[in-house]
Amino acid sequence: MSEFEQLVDAHYQALYRFAMSLAKNPDTASDLVQQTFCIWAQKGHQLRERSRAKTWLFTTLHREFLSHARKSKRYSDQELTEAVAGRLESSEDDADRQMDGQRALELLGDLDETFRAPITLFYLQQHSYKEIAEILDVPIGTVMSRISRAKEMLRRRMTAEPSSAPKNLLQMNPGTLKSHG
Repeated sequence: MSEFEQLVDAHYQALYRFAMSLAKNPDTASDLVQQTFCIWAQKGHQLRERSRAKTWLFTTLHREFLSHARKSKRYSDQELTEAVAGRLESSEDDADRQMDGQRALELLGDLDETFRAPITLFYLQQHSYKEIAEILDVPIGTVMSRISRAKEMLRRRMTAEPSSAPKNLLQMNPGTLKSHG
């Protein structure tokens, strides 16, 4: 297996999930990943430290997305498909957690790209703050701030909508919430 094939095997799915979180469109996400690997085929040999290939790929994909967004002058309103959300959600057996995870992914898709990209890279792709700063070409403090703000936006939206509350909480008898004194 060639080095290029190994690189594709190692990073394709993670790149696709990231592209999907940005573009919210399976066709666009596939195009972004394909374009990223085409650019690697042309320029990847210039990378001195092969251990940085993953960060290079994510940075390139993000730049391609921004270029695509500027060219189209619009963002797709298509929501994350159930198939992609299913791949992204946790493998927890607890139905309530899966429901909350599904809702979090839906709400994540509604965030502006400014906040969606860093939180996706951090929590779904497990990149460090430093790597995210390099990928998005912003200072590390901006990354931390955007992740914090995105978490707060998601928290507010999750608690504001009854559909995101755990099922057992909605079925709880209000009398059980009275304080014992």
